[in-house]
Amino acid sequence: MFDLSLHLVLMLTGAAFAAGFVDAIAGGGGLITVPALMLAGLPPAQALATNKVQGVFGAATACISYARRGLVDLRHQKIAAVVAFVAGLAGAFFVTSIPTDALRYGLPVLLIGIAVFFALKPGLDDRDRHRRMSSAVFTASFVPAIAFYDGLVGPGTGSFLMLGFVLLAGYGVLKATAHTKLLNFASNLGGLVAFALVGKPLWALGAVMAVAQIAGAMLGARLAMRIGARVIKPLLVITSTALALRLIWQLL
Repeated sequence: MFDLSLHLVLMLTGAAFAAGFVDAIAGGGGLITVPALMLAGLPPAQALATNKVQGVFGAATACISYARRGLVDLRHQKIAAVVAFVAGLAGAFFVTSIPTDALRYGLPVLLIGIAVFFALKPGLDDRDRHRRMSSAVFTASFVPAIAFYDGLVGPGTGSFLMLGFVLLAGYGVLKATAHTKLLNFASNLGGLVAFALVGKPLWALGAVMAVAQIAGAMLGARLAMRIGARVIKPLLVITSTALALRLIWQLL
């Protein structure tokens, strides 16, 4: 039986607030909450499941915050969101049947590559640039691949979506950040549905953490909208690098 002591609740609430703040700006909130849940004593599957409970609220809050400022039209993302939900659901259902070891070895390399790209690529700001892929192709290929990964493994999903929106869709950094949130919410929700059936999330703990996630996401989205690429790029580089180092440490 998991002991919800006051000390653990306070620790996890603080972790959820920090995760919501970071995730609303650059993604990577799971880098904070999943280790915190496991440190508190949850087994990996239950930690991932409980993380989805609070994560959907943080993603939804950031999504609504960006939409209210006119940075994203949620109606134009409806199809992409449905695709992300179904792919996230499928990924979570396949957790136990698809070997993910090779993926875990390759993830640190990909994340470090993302960090280097955003750190060194000149001209990455809030202005849109040349689109390399149509919206239909982007929705049919890139979105389900990343959403399936989110349900299957999870870490770095926000960073991968950001990279896709910048490199393939031609979005500026702030606009790309805004557009990742609905898709991240949808894939998280799909993963949560699957985990609710097999992973047994701790709903009460997830709800408490969700309140802190919402507060952190509101603050993070507000800061990102005020400063834009100047805060998004450094935080994206930091979170991608930190997640890569954590994964390497786990492998070693």
